[in-house]
Amino acid sequence: MIRAEKVFKSFSDTKVLKGIDFTFEKGKTNLIIGKSGAGKTVLLKVLVGLFKPTSGQVWYDDEDLCMMSKNELLTLRMKVGMLFQGNALFDSMTVEENIRFPMDMFTRMTAKEKLDQVNYCLERVSMEGINSKFPSEISGGMQKRVGIARAIVLNPKYLFADEPNSGLDPKTAITIDELLLDITKDNQITTIINTHDMNSVMEIGDNICLLHLGKLAWQGNKDEVLDSNNDTLHDFIFASPFLQKLKARALANGPVTN
Repeated sequence: MIRAEKVFKSFSDTKVLKGIDFTFEKGKTNLIIGKSGAGKTVLLKVLVGLFKPTSGQVWYDDEDLCMMSKNELLTLRMKVGMLFQGNALFDSMTVEENIRFPMDMFTRMTAKEKLDQVNYCLERVSMEGINSKFPSEISGGMQKRVGIARAIVLNPKYLFADEPNSGLDPKTAITIDELLLDITKDNQITTIINTHDMNSVMEIGDNICLLHLGKLAWQGNKDEVLDSNNDTLHDFIFASPFLQKLKARALANGPVTN
């Protein structure tokens, strides 16, 4: 579990986050959503520890991130997996070398142990047998899977994903969503996903944090989205014609509640 408690973040005179209180739950896909400029990326970076909040606290279970020593932060980093928007794979390294990189940096595992773990992670993302390929030799969707394999190679307790479906076709995006959901459930990870993908919201939104102008505008889950009467949520979720039709269908089936 990760908890943001009265988190404010300012840059000079610009207030970006304005008192965020939200709990990101273990074993669930926790989604941060909102329009551009809402503060999603800044919140994600505060939660990861790349930005220090102007005020407020970020708790990893019972540990205050802002009060950790350098050694404690290093220990925490080994429990965190990161999936970057642009994959961030090393072009000069093979798939195997890319996935092995965190183990080379943070562990004293033997070469065989590392290879076994690489192969396990490749199997986990249904990418067996591509160890010797370079990122340029595989598709964008395959690169995203390799990124996930690298993110989970140290068996993280916490997993962060920044726009994991960016640049992917709808079918591949669904595959990535399902993969993240399965890994989260199977390993009881606290997974936090920054996304604007409405399919992700409706399919894997176990716990949703909607930001608007730096504030928490709504929280709930995918099953509560269509029944909510929150105007900010509606303006964001039902921006596309397809989802407007879903809204109309939901209204036709009964009164809006909650």
